[in-house]
Amino acid sequence: MTELRELGVRVALDDRSESVGRKIRDAEVGRYPYMLVVGDREQEAGAVAVRSHEDGELGEMSPAQFAERVKSETGTV
Repeated sequence: MTELRELGVRVALDDRSESVGRKIRDAEVGRYPYMLVVGDREQEAGAVAVRSHEDGELGEMSPAQFAERVKSETGTV
């Protein structure tokens, strides 16, 4: 999250005790452009599962790879 905040990206953490499915649905309804899901498997791998509001499931990537994607999309250097 720190890398993204340093880029000026607004970041929100949903740490409610709801199910992951419910959190994903709430984020879709909220029309967040990206959703990063970190479960046990992702945490072990040091990765995040990325979902785009426009493109759907984008797969797993490292936080640094996602930060690079945001940089390229926003023109941040």
